[in-house]
Amino acid sequence: MPSPYVIGVDCGTQSAKVVAYDTRGRAVAEGRHELRPMSRPRHGVAVHPDDDVWDSVAAACRDAAAALPGDAEIAAIGLCGIRCCKTFLRADGTLAEPLISWMDDRAYQPYRSEAPDASYATTCSGYLAHRLTGELRDTAANNILLQWPIDTDTWEWSDDPALYERFAVTREMLADLQLPGDVIGPLTTEAAAATGLPVGTPVVQTANDKAVEALGAGTLGERTALVSLGTYIAAMVHGAENHKSPTAFWTNFASVPHRYLYESHGIRRGMWTLTWFLDLLGDEMAERAAAAGLTREQYVEEEAAVVPAGSDGLMTVLDWLAPTEKPFRKGVMLGFDARHTRGHVYRSILEAIALTMKHHVDAMCAELGIELDEIVVSGGGASSPLFMQVFADTFGLPASRSIDGGGAALGAAICAAAAAGLYPGIEAAATAMAGDRESFTADPASTEIYNQMNEAVYQAIRTATDPVLERSFPIFH
Repeated sequence: MPSPYVIGVDCGTQSAKVVAYDTRGRAVAEGRHELRPMSRPRHGVAVHPDDDVWDSVAAACRDAAAALPGDAEIAAIGLCGIRCCKTFLRADGTLAEPLISWMDDRAYQPYRSEAPDASYATTCSGYLAHRLTGELRDTAANNILLQWPIDTDTWEWSDDPALYERFAVTREMLADLQLPGDVIGPLTTEAAAATGLPVGTPVVQTANDKAVEALGAGTLGERTALVSLGTYIAAMVHGAENHKSPTAFWTNFASVPHRYLYESHGIRRGMWTLTWFLDLLGDEMAERAAAAGLTREQYVEEEAAVVPAGSDGLMTVLDWLAPTEKPFRKGVMLGFDARHTRGHVYRSILEAIALTMKHHVDAMCAELGIELDEIVVSGGGASSPLFMQVFADTFGLPASRSIDGGGAALGAAICAAAAAGLYPGIEAAATAMAGDRESFTADPASTEIYNQMNEAVYQAIRTATDPVLERSFPIFH
């Protein structure tokens, strides 16, 4: 008999990805479905339209299921949803209002649904768990203290009444909490029909999407930082201590129960900025790339690859989505001259991401009192050799990526494999399934350029631009 497969469901901000893996972590079938553009009816509001998150997950599941061998046995399904979202459900578990994105200011405020029939409040993962199993259960590791009354020591709901008042919820409104690797319940008949997956298959909790991504990358050591390249870019290091008052990072839940993930400050709309720039280049460039058998990214990167480190002085500051406390901030590009091409602009955005994350990671590691041995880069951007080299050169460290892509889908499948008893625990499953890495070595000359650029100019740009942007904000916001 063939070995059983495990399914990893990874629902991100821009797409839902569902992958079936064998017990060695090799992908055997995949489905992907793009989410619709966010609905933004007014400033500070960002919601997923209609029931788009569930519809996208179900569609990606159907595509993955259709690509599986006819005799495939599915041992379990691991579920990873978008973090920092809020959902309000009716008594029957359907959405009382559209799912609130992590980019919505209300996600971090004491917001209570205005829908008169809203009975429950939960996360994206809690909502998807209910759609798949009919159970109102959620992973503790996707309920952060910034949004929910969680006890970060016990991984259970808090006993502090002030927290419930602060977040405008009652205990009766909240889902029952579970740990990563716990079984939520069997896939219902209705969900099986929607997803194409076998009815009764165990559905398994994971954690928040960044922690699940770190698990899929195999970065469980305490001297390795994972840089996660997504719509939100952040860097993470595992540890055992629940640091409660850090300044250069925040303490997140890991995908291994009762371990923690120290997460640096990050970049909002990080990889989205590259997509924005490619969209600006228009259909003609996209058609030329397609005619050459290349993606848009590959086409422009051929031009960016010959641009020297530092992009001939073109520097980008990534504030395409301003922080709530400084709404006047905008994205900045400065230093243009006649040498600069679209390849320069593209490389400058790559360098901005790497330089910004280097600054954040250095601050985090200094506060933790650690020195890194390497960085691991995950997400779609890790497929770019140029981007990997920029990271290695900027950090002055080996920069590695998973050869098979890794990521949150694999992390979710690792949790599923442990829950199904295919391995004795999540860490053992990660060791067996996370796979090999490819490493990029830093070029000392480029590292020196980035060090000079960072220390002399780059970190001071906002100090110069903030006053101008603050004065212009009342005119253009």
